Amino acid sequence: MRRNFRGSWRQGWAALAMVAAALLGTSVAQAACDDACLTQIADQYRAAYVHHDPKQAPFAAHVRFMENNVELPFPDGSWDVVTSEVGPPLTFSDPRTGNAGIYTAVMMGNTPAFLAIRLRIAQGKIVEVEHLLSTKRLISAPPTPFGDVTKLTHDPLTRQLLTPTQRRSRAELVRIADGYFATLAHNDGTLHTQFAPFCHRIENGMETAPNGCAGPFKLGTYLFNVRVRREPVMVDEARGLVMFRGFIDHKGNVIDFKLTDGTPRTSPFQEPHTWSFLETFKIIDGAVGPVEADFIGSPYYSKSPWSVKSHP
Repeated sequence: MRRNFRGSWRQGWAALAMVAAALLGTSVAQAACDDACLTQIADQYRAAYVHHDPKQAPFAAHVRFMENNVELPFPDGSWDVVTSEVGPPLTFSDPRTGNAGIYTAVMMGNTPAFLAIRLRIAQGKIVEVEHLLSTKRLISAPPTPFGDVTKLTHDPLTRQLLTPTQRRSRAELVRIADGYFATLAHNDGTLHTQFAPFCHRIENGMETAPNGCAGPFKLGTYLFNVRVRREPVMVDEARGLVMFRGFIDHKGNVIDFKLTDGTPRTSPFQEPHTWSFLETFKIIDGAVGPVEADFIGSPYYSKSPWSVKSHP
């Protein structure tokens, strides 16, 4: 069941580089807000959302809105049913492109949900809203992590500003974070990026790698991940954060396999299945540190209307 994906990974990185070029090359002048400004608008968005009142945030006359890969009129979807935010929110920004990212938790009546948000602000107005809203209904089978929304925590390292010596260029941050996905796709034990000893993951509010990220990857635990389609959507240079949008595809044709230490495993995916995610990586000293993601189950080979490149 093993295949050499090194060549395809290089091709994938070349394609990703084209996507990243647009992200990295956006004019600073286009984004009229600095970090404080973008954070304030993100806070206003959260208040407007919870109170079902767009007047509480600076929206443009036309807002492009997507929730769970479906483009909707604005406001619609969970805007109509959210009842409270139980947070706490994690907010970060990309002043070069005018983007702000948020991870939080909300209630819709008795239904808990983890919510990842990307906003794009132009000339002080919100022009794009992207939601990935994960509820137990949307994570489907096979079982996957889903935490307690009232106990959501974020690694304090994630929001911390980096020192000048810890920082890397935007292109380098994207490359290091993308190596995580190159490692995850058809995971055969080969690491395609550096992992810090304190790397761990919070997925849908639950800790899923408490003992570090590298160990399970070296074992080839995720061999059944046939394909990881992804694209960077924002970079917070000051904090060393990169947010990706993407999809993890399982064909259902990798059933019984062995870890690199010889341990037999059976894949939980025995039919075509896709995870959709918004995932953010903290890069410190050139290595992947804390990771936070929200994700949902999607129809196999789902695509996002936001995608700026065609997927293979």
